[in-house]
Amino acid sequence: RIDHRSLEAQGIALEPQDKIGSAASRMGERGLESERIEQHREIAARNGDRIIAEPRVALDAITHHQATFTNRDLAMFVHRHSDGREQYEAVMGAVRASSDLIELGKDGRGEDRFTSRGMIETEQRLCRAAGMMAQRERHHVLNANRTGALTRAAERGLELSGEQRAAFERVTDGRGLGIVVGYAGTGKSAMLGVAREAWEHAGLAVRGAALSGIAAEGLENGSGIASRTIASLEHGWAQGRDLLTAHDVLVIDEAGMVGTRQMERLMSHAADAGAKVVLVGDQQQLQAIEAGAAFRAIHEQHGGVEITDVRRQHEGWQQDATRYLATGRTGAAIRAYDEAGMVHAADTRDQARDELIGRWDRDRQASPGASRIILTHTNAEVRELNEAARDAMRASSDLGDDVRIKVERGDRDFAAGDRIMFLRNERSLDVKNGTLGVIERVSEQHMAVRTDDGRGVAFDIKDYRDLDHGYAATIHKAQGMTVDRAHMLATPGMDRHSAYVAMSRHRDGIAVHYGRDDFKDRSRLVHTLSRERSKDMAQDYAKADAVHAFAERRGIGERVAEIVKAVPEKARGIFDNFRPQVQPERDRRMCDDFRPAPRSREPERGDRLSRDLQPMRVGGVRGAVERYARALDAVRQTRAQGIEAMPHQRVALDRAKEALDAVRSHASTDLGTAFERRPELIREAAEGRGEASVHAMNREAQIRIDPYARADRFIEDWQRLRQGHDAAARSGAREQARV
Repeated sequence: RIDHRSLEAQGIALEPQDKIGSAASRMGERGLESERIEQHREIAARNGDRIIAEPRVALDAITHHQATFTNRDLAMFVHRHSDGREQYEAVMGAVRASSDLIELGKDGRGEDRFTSRGMIETEQRLCRAAGMMAQRERHHVLNANRTGALTRAAERGLELSGEQRAAFERVTDGRGLGIVVGYAGTGKSAMLGVAREAWEHAGLAVRGAALSGIAAEGLENGSGIASRTIASLEHGWAQGRDLLTAHDVLVIDEAGMVGTRQMERLMSHAADAGAKVVLVGDQQQLQAIEAGAAFRAIHEQHGGVEITDVRRQHEGWQQDATRYLATGRTGAAIRAYDEAGMVHAADTRDQARDELIGRWDRDRQASPGASRIILTHTNAEVRELNEAARDAMRASSDLGDDVRIKVERGDRDFAAGDRIMFLRNERSLDVKNGTLGVIERVSEQHMAVRTDDGRGVAFDIKDYRDLDHGYAATIHKAQGMTVDRAHMLATPGMDRHSAYVAMSRHRDGIAVHYGRDDFKDRSRLVHTLSRERSKDMAQDYAKADAVHAFAERRGIGERVAEIVKAVPEKARGIFDNFRPQVQPERDRRMCDDFRPAPRSREPERGDRLSRDLQPMRVGGVRGAVERYARALDAVRQTRAQGIEAMPHQRVALDRAKEALDAVRSHASTDLGTAFERRPELIREAAEGRGEASVHAMNREAQIRIDPYARADRFIEDWQRLRQGHDAAARSGAREQARV
């Protein structure tokens, strides 16, 4: 997906450059260099000079859309923003020597990964803000308020499922951070509507926000929470308006689409104001346009409630298909729809487009009261489909007289009966970017529209020109949308995230169309629509020592090593005669996490045993234990559904294991043994009650190291097995006794 804002609007301090294609480049090689190519080179040269003078500009630009990058990414960027080999090498040298370049280590494919110091600092601020809110308990909702909200919902015919009820209880507890991960169509908005009533009866003000206008509108319509786009919210804050307070609850819907920088600004403002934030989304749907995967990272760090019971689709097999899409089994979902006759191949994309419009038109005339949308990947395809849909409407005499109007995207013909989409948020009209409606009256000066939620909107064209036809939309605009029927034109730019969104918008059915010039057969379609393109975070990678990396680039690595080596010896000399006083109990608890660094000498065997036998204090490791339990519990729940653990779940489990072992060696092994013996501890720790798990882990560490304790454990296990054997033999279960 492309960010269509100017570089200035995106905060990138470079001049914009036109893209020069291969044909134009060959013209230059033949001496037919056009004025456009010369202008491109001049801008590239100026950008190169700017980067040499201030390398941070390049790093900020590269990390605007991706949190990390490779050597190849850097080379491509520098090639675009420099002119000639000499300047290219100068720009590369300046960026590589910059103290703002941070080396992260290697990724899963063995490539070196880098990021900017600014991105690291942003992620650290986000982590601090989320951690601060997660520890606060200021937004209590009385049980009477919860029960009342549930009762009123039941009276309206809304009965929350078990998963929805768990999510409702989680987001209405006193903590300042709530996280809900839900598959598409699981009723997240309905649950939030009940939560809104509980919050409001507790005296809290509830606000909603989402990245796109259509998602904000969907949240408001589905939950009753007054909602705005995040851009609108931030604009108001910048003007000193609508600032959050300690009595506010901010619900951020489709949180997986929010980039790290924007999420950090939201979370930091909320943390400073003392407000509560509830993040709702699905990290497997569309990824953020800007850099990072903030929602996934916060969920992995602090846990949340998952809702997997799909309700949007009416047919059970379609609900299963949505779960397939949510868990990366795109091929199984496409096969299910293909077997139901909902996947259609044509020889070319043009023919597929014609067949899609024909099926859409027949469906429209057969069920005029049903809602529907046409979805595809690019704006160019949206334009083609909109024009074809209008032609079908005109052929059936369902449109009035055309009026040519100059709108932001160019000249368009509009008529009474046309579906349109608003493309700019405008509070005075109560419309958002993505609001859909039908034109009731139109002239060159004025337009009256009936929106899909039943409101009448009238405006002068001179005041609002951000309009286009609304029969088709990009998949990106559709996240958060629900319709009765969807029609999708598949193209090669799609991936598993866009396929998941597009194929889960409908209640009754979807028609998928593709051309064999794009996908030679269904297997190729499945391959393309299964591509994984999840965004990453800088914190996903092992952090390199920034000081040493900086020194190595300047050829002073040995000197820095000498200084670092001397520091511990000097520190020991300073504190040799220091004897601390006995700390009060409160101070001891505060220092639970402190562990002195080991001396440089090789530890003796007795020292290692002593450290391994040292019990891990509850206060110091409880967070790491609970994080490991949450990650493990998520994997177990997924496997219980007959599904392999998802990639982000495996990564979260590995990171939680590393964090636990960083506190004490073999801690994850000891905790795993404790969980095997007492599986009920997993759920208990995952829900934030990890004391028993810490004690059980300490016990397993003692048994692992102490041979006498291991012998006692062996005897206990043998006696238990023998008792079970004897009981089975007495009851006559000979087969069980033999086992």
